[in-house]
Amino acid sequence: GTWPAFWMLPEKEQLNWPLDGEIDIMEYVGYDPGWIHASVHTKAYNHTIGTQKTARKEVKTAETAFHIYAVEWTADYIKGFVDGVEYFRFNNDGAGNKETWPFNVPFYLKLNLAWGGNWGGAQGVDESKLPATYEIDYVRVYQKK
Repeated sequence: GTWPAFWMLPEKEQLNWPLDGEIDIMEYVGYDPGWIHASVHTKAYNHTIGTQKTARKEVKTAETAFHIYAVEWTADYIKGFVDGVEYFRFNNDGAGNKETWPFNVPFYLKLNLAWGGNWGGAQGVDESKLPATYEIDYVRVYQKK
């Protein structure tokens, strides 16, 4: 039932998901051990309509060791990395359409551990796993000038 995540939403979110966009830097679900996920959600590309842009990568020590999860976000693309290796890329189609690229506004970072939910609890919730710990060593944010 665990579902830790590092993700981003628009600073001026209007509760209009997925039109406003979402960037998932790292998501992990306890029932799929050793696999991490990176995704973007937009009105045109999201899991509710089966068009989500996502990638997964095996990280066998995801539960036992620290790793470096990163996102590189430019006007042209969003890339996801783990331990310096790119495993996800979403390109701006250049159409100037918010439905496919709502990433032209400031976003804020969220770090959370969910228990259950529509993905973390999709295969049930094992109460014997409680209490659960989600350790984060550090967070860094850089911006190009």
